[in-house]
Amino acid sequence: MNHTSVFQNLQDSNELPREELIAIFEETEAIQHGHFVLTSGRHSDTYVQCARVMESPRLTVQLAAQALKKVPASVLESVDVVVSPAVGGITFGFAVGYVLGKKFIFAERKDGAMQLRRSFQVAPGERVLISEDVVTTGGSVKEVEDLVCAAGGEVVGVVSLIDRKTDKKFSAPYWGLLEFAAQSWDPVDCELCATGSTPQSLGSRNLSR
Repeated sequence: MNHTSVFQNLQDSNELPREELIAIFEETEAIQHGHFVLTSGRHSDTYVQCARVMESPRLTVQLAAQALKKVPASVLESVDVVVSPAVGGITFGFAVGYVLGKKFIFAERKDGAMQLRRSFQVAPGERVLISEDVVTTGGSVKEVEDLVCAAGGEVVGVVSLIDRKTDKKFSAPYWGLLEFAAQSWDPVDCELCATGSTPQSLGSRNLSR
């Protein structure tokens, strides 16, 4: 499929209303309630486990196409490579790369720092779309943004499945498929911790190899 037909198909496909998107996440039990530590380090009473949605490859690709409809065509047409932070962003990033017909690579942590490994490279001048599953403060996205810039690449935008509607640390233009403004707290101010509740950490921030 050439670039023109990819972007035409994105424009012609029906955009799912918010209610249907919420239903997808609820039916797959991706929306969980309790006491959680988010990837950003903040605490929340709601966690969106996108991995449950992405158990279905076909649904993941469909959601990637929906998310890309939020991104201006001029940005999509400029993309050379899709880059995601590991681990949560890998599956969605792969789907985004598939829909766009672009190369996909990912960054991962080693000794606590995000790096490009496995011989992955961003060439000087390459235009990068960063793809993530859930963005809260965007700390991991900011680290990938810095990696790309250090390599001489240009971040043309960031796209995600879930936007938790908080202040973002990165500077690139951003588009999220589904806004999900669940309450969250700094750990020292967490209302759930104040009741003696112990938070669960369901994310992959501390995974390293």
